[in-house]
Amino acid sequence: MTTRTEFPHAIVEEPDMGIVMSDGCRLSARVWMPKDAGVNPVPAVLEYIPYRKRDGTLPRDELMHPYVAGHGYACVRVDMRGNGDSEGLMADEYTIQELADACEVIEWLAEQPWCSGTVGMMGKSWGGFNCLQTAFLQPPALKAVISVCATTDRFADDIHYRGGCLLGENFGWGAVMLSYSSRPPDPLLRNDWREMWLERLRAEPWLAPVWADLQERSEYWKHGSICEDYGRMQVPVLIWGGWADSYMNTVAAIVENVPGSKGIVGPWVHQYPHTAVPGPKVGFLQEAVRWWDRWLKGVANGAEEDPAYRAYMLHSEPPDASPKHRAGHWVAEAVWPSARVTRRLLGLQTAASRPGGFTPPGPPVGYLGTDEGGAISGQIATPQHLGMNAGEFFPMGLNAEMPGDQRGDDAFSLCFDGDVLEAPLELLGAARVKLRLASDKALGFVVARLCDVGPDGSSVRIAHGMFNLCHRESRETPKPMVPGEELEVCFALDQMAYRVSAGHRLRLAFSNSYWPFVWPSPEAGVLTLTGGSLDLPVHEGSGTEWEPPVAETATPWAHRVLREGKAGRRIETELLTGIHRLIVEDDLGDVENLTHGLITGETMSELWEIGADDPTSARAVHVWEQRLSRGDWGVRTRAESEMTCSATELRMTAKLTAWEGDRLVFTRDWDESVERRFV
Repeated sequence: MTTRTEFPHAIVEEPDMGIVMSDGCRLSARVWMPKDAGVNPVPAVLEYIPYRKRDGTLPRDELMHPYVAGHGYACVRVDMRGNGDSEGLMADEYTIQELADACEVIEWLAEQPWCSGTVGMMGKSWGGFNCLQTAFLQPPALKAVISVCATTDRFADDIHYRGGCLLGENFGWGAVMLSYSSRPPDPLLRNDWREMWLERLRAEPWLAPVWADLQERSEYWKHGSICEDYGRMQVPVLIWGGWADSYMNTVAAIVENVPGSKGIVGPWVHQYPHTAVPGPKVGFLQEAVRWWDRWLKGVANGAEEDPAYRAYMLHSEPPDASPKHRAGHWVAEAVWPSARVTRRLLGLQTAASRPGGFTPPGPPVGYLGTDEGGAISGQIATPQHLGMNAGEFFPMGLNAEMPGDQRGDDAFSLCFDGDVLEAPLELLGAARVKLRLASDKALGFVVARLCDVGPDGSSVRIAHGMFNLCHRESRETPKPMVPGEELEVCFALDQMAYRVSAGHRLRLAFSNSYWPFVWPSPEAGVLTLTGGSLDLPVHEGSGTEWEPPVAETATPWAHRVLREGKAGRRIETELLTGIHRLIVEDDLGDVENLTHGLITGETMSELWEIGADDPTSARAVHVWEQRLSRGDWGVRTRAESEMTCSATELRMTAKLTAWEGDRLVFTRDWDESVERRFV
């Protein structure tokens, strides 16, 4: 990665520009712009998120926004209402108020004397979501969007539910936001910081049970889901994703449905592509400037003629939960869906159907045949702790957060193996699974993992998908199953770009547990599988078709590490009780900002535990601590959350505590229970 210190434009910075909403609420913006923007107005680029520009995202902001500003833009990083140094209160994610504020901010920017009247909007994760959602609302001055690690469907493809299954991350994200939103404004910018802080703490929502109670695809989830009407997307979108992240599906969806848009998917975790692992990193900021030049300045640079879909095709490698780099090559598709991808149907057959009757060593397997398959008889009844090596929903770095070796989970799963490949097989797109099965319980789900099995028996997850069987007829109106009644379901696995090496084979593994990625069903059930098929997107084969620019950034932030951080991640089994635990610890240490003197620190721990035979033993405990100080001033907050369950209810408790110095200034407890209707 290259650090640039010279740019076409000298810039100035404003740390706290006030943008007052129509209801009087003042939002705080940090702005970088060319020195002469007052006489030579420039387009504005907005990033609008709740993650605190003064400390939270400051390290990444200083790599990006001065870089883009130095190429002739006013980069405006706004703290959302109720966060950081902005006034007001935040009630939930992606609310009507949040998006109305975004439209007001865009209108305000377009009217400033230093703005040319055109505005772009960018962001990652929350910011990637709301820039798509804002484009959906069509504010006149918004001319283009760059979105990273986002979704088009808040119910089907976000941290709350996947395939109708309640994700463990629904609770985890509620715990995160309880902590993140508990911090005050910076006293250097707000004399009334204490009053604002206490007001925030008193209004702090505990959102995990709210989301867990919304088990159908209701109007709540449709709000902010741009897939409801792609026709409203009238501005071009440059959409980015990563194969190690769980928002990889959005890129294909945007490129296919939003005219003029372009998509790029690399090997990355949930980070911007110029800093993300695994490598290779790419020049995200150069691509961003190229996009803004075309759509905000009207520069005829040919960005609209770029390939529709550029994907880094991963190559077979041994399993690794913390890879610094992934082998692969870039594929460039002129249009998407691509004519270079054909569908190959493999039937699920009994092992005896394999030519010659050969069954390889390892887990008991069926056979991925070359036709639609015939009648089979198999049971999916996996232990509740299966899934400990699934990885995080959105990994952030190299703390073993990506999927590990799958062979342990394969051993408990119902598996179907393909033949050993005589030549490499390239896959690009989403595989689809069709199953004929019956359940002995009214509630349940099935998980499918497509794996690359090496000659040594190691198993790498290529893609996975999950399906709540209550959603077999409708996401909007799910209904319990009739035990023993055979049904047919079809669902997609996540998008992928993967080259399976010769000498390897494909494995399709089924489970009806996936802890802690998916919250377990109320009862340990048995799914009886009687037929099915795997529909693969096979690419015709390719070499390197795109050479991305080398990653560049502006100068990193000036800081001093006062206390080094440390991280831990381990899986434990209590031999006396049979309880299996995943324990995650992440201490970010304490760091001083040498520009304005703020000292920040963060510590978190996660416990996920479950008994192999009892889904109601599932328990998650998350503890987050936030620290802010400068001189004699200091505050600290602690958010403690726990989720447990019975066969009929999900229970989520939380406690938020805040101190100013050593003095306790606030404490509040929540204890909420949610009926298990479909999860």
